Amino acid sequence: MPRFSVIVPAYKVQAYLHECLESVLEQSYPDLELIAVDDCSPDACGAIIDEFAARDARVRAVHLPENVGLGRARNAGLEQATGDYLIFLDSDDSLTQDALRAIADRLKETSEPDVLVYDYARTYWSGEAVRNQFAAQLTEQGPAPFRLADRPGLLRVLMVVWNKAYRREFVEREGFAFPPGYYEDTPWTYPVLMSAETIATLDRVCVHYRQRRHGSILGTSSRKHFDIFEQYDRVFAHIDSRPELAPWRPVLFRRMVDHFSTVFVRRGRLPRGSRAEFLRKSRAHYRRYRTPGAPVPLRTRVRHALVRLGTHRAYRLLSLASHVRRHTVYRAKALLRRTRGAALQLHYRVQLRLPLRADRAVFSSYWGRGHGCNPGALESAFRTWAPHITTAWIAHAEHHHTIPASTRRLRPATAAYWTALARSKYLVNNVNFDRRLVKRPGQIMIQTQHGTPLKHMGLDLQDRPAASRGTDFAELLRSVDKWDYCLSANRHSTLVWERVFPSSYTTLEYGLPRNDVFQQATSGDVTRLRESLGIPESAVAVLYAPTYRDYRRTQRRTLDLERMLRQLGPRFVVLTRAHHSYAGSPASAAPSSSGRLIDVSDHPSIESLCLASDVLVTDYSSLMFDYAVLDRPIVIHADDWEAYEAARGTYFDLRAFPPGAVARSEDELIDIFATGHWRGSRSAQLRAAFRERFCPYDDGRAAERVVRRVVLGETAGLPPFIPLAERHPVPSAAAARPAPPLATVPPPGGAVPATENL
Repeated sequence: MPRFSVIVPAYKVQAYLHECLESVLEQSYPDLELIAVDDCSPDACGAIIDEFAARDARVRAVHLPENVGLGRARNAGLEQATGDYLIFLDSDDSLTQDALRAIADRLKETSEPDVLVYDYARTYWSGEAVRNQFAAQLTEQGPAPFRLADRPGLLRVLMVVWNKAYRREFVEREGFAFPPGYYEDTPWTYPVLMSAETIATLDRVCVHYRQRRHGSILGTSSRKHFDIFEQYDRVFAHIDSRPELAPWRPVLFRRMVDHFSTVFVRRGRLPRGSRAEFLRKSRAHYRRYRTPGAPVPLRTRVRHALVRLGTHRAYRLLSLASHVRRHTVYRAKALLRRTRGAALQLHYRVQLRLPLRADRAVFSSYWGRGHGCNPGALESAFRTWAPHITTAWIAHAEHHHTIPASTRRLRPATAAYWTALARSKYLVNNVNFDRRLVKRPGQIMIQTQHGTPLKHMGLDLQDRPAASRGTDFAELLRSVDKWDYCLSANRHSTLVWERVFPSSYTTLEYGLPRNDVFQQATSGDVTRLRESLGIPESAVAVLYAPTYRDYRRTQRRTLDLERMLRQLGPRFVVLTRAHHSYAGSPASAAPSSSGRLIDVSDHPSIESLCLASDVLVTDYSSLMFDYAVLDRPIVIHADDWEAYEAARGTYFDLRAFPPGAVARSEDELIDIFATGHWRGSRSAQLRAAFRERFCPYDDGRAAERVVRRVVLGETAGLPPFIPLAERHPVPSAAAARPAPPLATVPPPGGAVPATENL
């Protein structure tokens, strides 16, 4: 008996069926049967199903003699199912990698519940993927399993059949089956959730819900949309047959009215001439099942009034009133924005005429993100070495919690923001300030940059359209002309900056302030950081930090980190950090159920993550140059070097001069860790040469040098640079432990085990 019965009904989906079925059969959890139901499809769906059945014994092909619709096709699959749990998957959707393993693990953790609800992401034809907006309802915190009464918020999650796993014995005992017609999920999902004695949740995207360019069948015009009335008749009949479910009537009544109004207002669903009839039927159901008790939010009261009144004339009046209201609000907001913008610019012009404040400095980084990077290190150094200077930090409100209490907080596009830009003597940023900033005589602007350049920057992007994306290079140079100082970590950076950002600024080849902490931190700091991130004491923490791909429309993770962890064993933990350009998207990794894959994309300090980790895995991120300051192992994953170099351009071939071992595929990367090459002697030799070229000045006193030179006016007597051989950056946690004994790890591509030194 298999663990899972995955039921896939198919009708007119020949373009998507291969991907759907492959997503099931390629799961890392193989204990399954795939029941593919050909609903008498007129295209090649039946042949495709037979092809899969011929090559994989886990596939069972079911061919229906006539088209019966989605619900009855699922019933046909139910009759064949023998698995412990039932999973339904629409034939144009797909399972995510390792979804069944995550589901199996969660079922075991929660004592085999009747129903497990998991998450999904809408995937669009453009490549964009958007996670379910009610994902917070799927939190795994709190008791599990539970009943629906304990977590009624689950009803806010999309009421579909394919985001749940159902214990087959529970379904058979309760006699659940799908009715014919449209909206067949409705009389299944509500009764199932209300009747389940035990429910659990899995906070993980397990299904990619395809959003077709021309929409789904429910988006087509048809009188079959009137089936929704019979479906809700079935839902309330189920409640009436079970008195214990009566408390759910108010909630279901509100959900029914919401559903009716959604079908009505969606353009193109109801055939011309049938809208008035639909409203009359909606009004009849409103009166038949009306059960007060569930509060109606203000934003949906108009829709409820539409269903309650049930006349097309009332709808047109309500629509006209709503349109007028929206148009009026839009025009008022636009006028308010223009008025406010003009007032702020007038305020700025007035502030420019007032005296400059020599004791003020304003800082920002990454277009209004939180306190950090080189500006953050300099802001702290200002308070230490020039305490007479009052500092302020510009950031959006959601990042204000990262700003030190002693530093003034400023929000962009406010009067205080423009006052600070107009009257502060020192302006510090790692990108450019607002292009409307007027550089005043006496103001000093420090451009800190945010790393050592591997990829092309500035004027070198003029012939790289994928990377420049419409950059106004004339405007860029006008911003560069406002710089007084530009920080550099090494001679390579100096030569690049002065060529691609040509102007009359002074280059300060002092090292990067954000790397000072690597020389100043202690082993106690490393221990505390690891504990705060949940890294086990004996684990090897791998920091995975890929960079942005200019040549890709969407950003996705190129590594299967869960597979990598399974291959390497329980000693390894991965901290995965998405590039800030797409953090929070599905490109970011969801936390694993084992706790060994930790998403740190939202962590405010990359320096802290570097200190907590034992090794860095990256592709072409400038973080490698900073991490080399720590003198810890670095592994390069260069699986798409040719494409990246062609789109972005690079200043040297990283594969020829790497900071450590280089992997050209996922399997090679796993092998580098399995064999211990990630921290072997060859890796150390490569890192030493890399550090000598790119880390000559990062000795822990870069910020001090900048403040003493720029603010205090010292040109002599600055701290001398400590030679590389005499520096002692804080060691990693793994470096303090002896090498573990030999271990046997199955090679990625074969069945013959190989003995490696981990």
